[in-house]
Amino acid sequence: MSEIIHVLSDAVANQIAAGEVIQRPASVVKELMENAVDAKATTIRVIIKDAGKTLIQIIDNGCGMSDLDAERCFERHATSKISKAEDLFSIRTSGFRGEALASMAAVAEVSLKTCQKGNELGIQIRIAGSKLESKDPVQAPVGSNFQVRNLFFNIPARRKFLKSDQTELRHIINEFNHVALTHPEIEFSMIHNQSDIFQLPISNLRQRIIGVFGKSTNSYLIPLESETTLITISGFIGKPEHARRTYGEQFFFVNNRYIKHSYFHKAVMSGYDQILAADHIPSYFIYFTIDPSHIDVNIHPSKTEVKFEDERAIWQILLASVKKAIGKNNLSPSLDFDTEGVIDIPVLSKDTEIRQPAIDTNPAYNPFAGEDSYEREKRSTPYQDERFEGWEQLFEPMQGIEVNTQKNLQIRNKYILSPVKSGVMLIDQRRAHERILYERMLKALEEHQPLAQQSLFPESIRLNAADYQVCLEMMAPMEQLGFDIRDFGNNSIVVHGFPAEMKPTNASETIELMIEQYKTMQGLDDTQYAERVSRAAAKASAVQYGKQLNEIEMQELIDQLFACANPNHTPSGSLIARIMDLQELDAHFKD
Repeated sequence: MSEIIHVLSDAVANQIAAGEVIQRPASVVKELMENAVDAKATTIRVIIKDAGKTLIQIIDNGCGMSDLDAERCFERHATSKISKAEDLFSIRTSGFRGEALASMAAVAEVSLKTCQKGNELGIQIRIAGSKLESKDPVQAPVGSNFQVRNLFFNIPARRKFLKSDQTELRHIINEFNHVALTHPEIEFSMIHNQSDIFQLPISNLRQRIIGVFGKSTNSYLIPLESETTLITISGFIGKPEHARRTYGEQFFFVNNRYIKHSYFHKAVMSGYDQILAADHIPSYFIYFTIDPSHIDVNIHPSKTEVKFEDERAIWQILLASVKKAIGKNNLSPSLDFDTEGVIDIPVLSKDTEIRQPAIDTNPAYNPFAGEDSYEREKRSTPYQDERFEGWEQLFEPMQGIEVNTQKNLQIRNKYILSPVKSGVMLIDQRRAHERILYERMLKALEEHQPLAQQSLFPESIRLNAADYQVCLEMMAPMEQLGFDIRDFGNNSIVVHGFPAEMKPTNASETIELMIEQYKTMQGLDDTQYAERVSRAAAKASAVQYGKQLNEIEMQELIDQLFACANPNHTPSGSLIARIMDLQELDAHFKD
């Protein structure tokens, strides 16, 4: 029998490896930015075209590379960070595997222009599909300039699965933020299609966070500091009153590397125990500094999952740190370096002459003069006047309407208990309202007759850069549903109106919730924008748990629910109502 096993070529192996390392344009941005940081750059520019599908360019003023290193860096497992396996447990750099550049060169057209300090000329290398196309000496500033064009040009199936420009740009912004938030000592900028997205000068950590998420962030940041022999924790957490029902400002970093850690997230949430509103998540920017030998960062291709040697001890330290920071916040206000508009009140010295205010009064003035004493007495008397007794007899009940004498009950302002012939029915009030709103919005889409309710005072809302891109993607289908939202530029929108079915008490929170819900539906086909927005809007504006409903409101909710085409499940498939028949109830009380 002939041999059937053979060794893959480097080009094919690199394309396979690229499937793990380079998943989308954001992966390229992440790897190249981390390389620039490791090269000791103090200025890093990110230039994007068409959400990275056409061009990703990273320019830095780092140490640059020699001619030989510039060629060698595109080979698999070529790295300057480690030389033996033991080095994996003393890593302080962002990259170390030597896979990223080889993977990029396998699936894109890559150009590198680099020069080291003291050299008159640098080198420019062009590679496409793992094939070296040219290598030429060139004049270049100290540092490196990477251009990655036409990502996945030789793998049409991969390129076809890239999402819309807004979605891909949002992922790029997220990766940009992960690097920028760990290095305030570096100047970062980002340009997309010749428009500035970020301009972040060298600053301290607090100013960097504000530069990324907006000036309003400064008002709710609480410093977090804790130093032990095991770990040092620093950063900021958000004031409890500024917690939101959406994720977006929750960050963990270990040794200047962004990580995801659900266990430590629970520690932070425990620190806010009993002081947060239901379903609210606080902001936090938490930085761990720990001996690299106590962690393992080599357990996931994206290096966002890290294993700690003593997670339970760190959990306890983090919990105590959060509680301590919140306790201090109750005693002293947060610092604000933006002092514009502050009123300067002079200090009162002991020699200052105190003067009585010059106020003229008229002791003869009586505001009630001339008013009948009965009128005054009537206005201040708490009891009901006899003339208004028996008013019920003036009105007759409506004829022909069957009165439901069996009342619905609300349980903990979350569930509705309704008697039915076979037993009792339990209804989740929020899920029921979500289904009702969703079907109304779908009907408005089908009939092409959205009913908009204009706001008396339009509200301006500033979003972070990533959410702003999501909102731009949502605008067209939102207009079909009856939203009147306009782009104001500079990561801001103006809300002029909502669909008639929605009655938001807080426009900003509703829009942010819609964006968050929309982001969780990325698995849906991008052509289903209108349905995704309908689902997001219904979930964001449904009646909240904790809201007390009266008898009329409960009955209306039940009637409207069972007028829906699918009253049993929410648009995402969650159960809305459950009937417990008499047999099931009897079973609970059997001896």
